Amino acid sequence: MMKTLLLCCRIRAVPLLLTLLAACSDSIGPEEITELPRSLSIAETEVIARSNRFGVDLLREVLADDTRANVILSPLSASMALGMTLNGADGETFDALRGGLGFGELGQEAINEAYQGLITLLTELDPTVRFDIANSVWARDGFPFHQSFFDVVSAAFEAQATTLDFDDPRSVDVINGWVDEKTNGFIDSIVDQLDPALVMLLINAIYFDGTWTTSFDPADTRAQPFQREDGSTVTVEMMSIGDVELPFGGGVVGETGYTAVELPYGGGAFSMLVVVPHGDVRDLVADLDEQSLSGITAAMTPTEVDGVSIPKFELSYDAFLNGPLKRMGMEVAFTPSADFTRMSPIGDQLCIAYVRQKTFMEVDERGTRAAAVTSVGIGVVSFTGLIADRPFLLAIRERLSETLLFVGVVGDPTAQDPGPEGFENTCS
Repeated sequence: MMKTLLLCCRIRAVPLLLTLLAACSDSIGPEEITELPRSLSIAETEVIARSNRFGVDLLREVLADDTRANVILSPLSASMALGMTLNGADGETFDALRGGLGFGELGQEAINEAYQGLITLLTELDPTVRFDIANSVWARDGFPFHQSFFDVVSAAFEAQATTLDFDDPRSVDVINGWVDEKTNGFIDSIVDQLDPALVMLLINAIYFDGTWTTSFDPADTRAQPFQREDGSTVTVEMMSIGDVELPFGGGVVGETGYTAVELPYGGGAFSMLVVVPHGDVRDLVADLDEQSLSGITAAMTPTEVDGVSIPKFELSYDAFLNGPLKRMGMEVAFTPSADFTRMSPIGDQLCIAYVRQKTFMEVDERGTRAAAVTSVGIGVVSFTGLIADRPFLLAIRERLSETLLFVGVVGDPTAQDPGPEGFENTCS
């Protein structure tokens, strides 16, 4: 009965949830990893569980707004960037960020210690898989910040703290150069420009490169149809593997049935979970939560499968997460009522201007390369100024007599005047 649910070329949709599985051993090399090198602390266990909840909630909220065909998020990257930001928040803003991240009543010190431990644990987990985590804080030169804020994020998140002249256009290149380096060139930028109201950027970057434990044979890759959400089809390169033992299973989330398989990388500490619904993938995600995701993996058993087929692809995604994060309880942090006084002596004038995430994922017969960057932009609430970056009215006048010398509208500063149109002489 189960074999009738096998993944095959009739796959309708393949949402990819790149999950970090806490499994490691004292062995070094490509041997199977079956246990952690150390026990997780209580705080780490809490942070992992609540970060997973945050990730599932974030995906559900993003899909509620985003109708693009592909949505690839990194909950870990978003959690790290916002986790750094949490260290600058106080009062209601701290509670909102902590709650939105799913940390409940955990104290700041416990949260920081858990992040610090997880960075080491995850990046050293499997010597056959490359997984890098990098954090940075970029502060506007001359703006007052507490040194204690820089000290704590540097210690807990191994963050590079740098002061830059945000008014210098070259600062954009410096920040994007860091992003390009930390993602191994797969994401080359996260900043388009530095708005005059922006005073800080907190950035997380992660890079993943894992080879399949059992690789796909390129000779078995075939062009096959993939059915899109609207029922139309597109031809994709479908990779296939068969007669292999993999964690496999099926079940129901909400009212949507599914078939799932787990494809391990390297020694098995990391894996890709592929869940194919028997209906609309958005309906499945709408009913998905931390418990049902855990239920999917718990219901899987090692099975000698006849075949698994997944598309070979390269995807990128770029989104602002303000809306979803506000709906997850963080709204006050995005308003003039925000309190970031642990970040700056004038932190009551700061708020989160935006949270932007870019992701990249490449899946082929060899394995998977994936990268993500999340940037939290901190802006000044009481910014006074003007940016004429859209059509505007101008006037030149003599102020005392109020004589108007010139008046006009600038709709495109780069446009060249083509000259007047011809006219009709009506004198004769």
